[in-house]
Amino acid sequence: MRLSDIITQDRILVDREGTLPSKSQALHALARLLGGAVSAPEEEVLALLLEREQLQSTGIGDGVAIPHSALEHAEAQAGALLLFPKGIDFDAIDGQPVHIVFGVVGPKRATGEHLRTLARISRLLRDEGTRKLLANAESAESAFALIESHDATAK
Repeated sequence: MRLSDIITQDRILVDREGTLPSKSQALHALARLLGGAVSAPEEEVLALLLEREQLQSTGIGDGVAIPHSALEHAEAQAGALLLFPKGIDFDAIDGQPVHIVFGVVGPKRATGEHLRTLARISRLLRDEGTRKLLANAESAESAFALIESHDATAK
């Protein structure tokens, strides 16, 4: 499975102007983008993402957050990507602003696939150069092209 299989260009938002300045607004945007992809109401997806954040922030450090959850009726893994060149406070474990929020929602019955998806996202974002390119992407198109390029070289 490639990341470009779970994310589409229309589920990538580049917030160059800082119109989503908070974690709450970012999670609402993710829920809006992911809801249609998993055939679930935005409110249901948002509730699941907020529930996960209450357990522990998904802000993993190095400017990255990976909010994720699972739904009974989801057919497949779906991803959405929010990019914040200016950064937002996401309660990250390192206390630093987050520039990349990669959200994932998948079927509850597919725990192994969900974990593999999270691992693939982690591999994409562990490289500092890739994080910088993605965080400073000019458009959804250029961010998606970067993901496709990474998929082509990933094992």
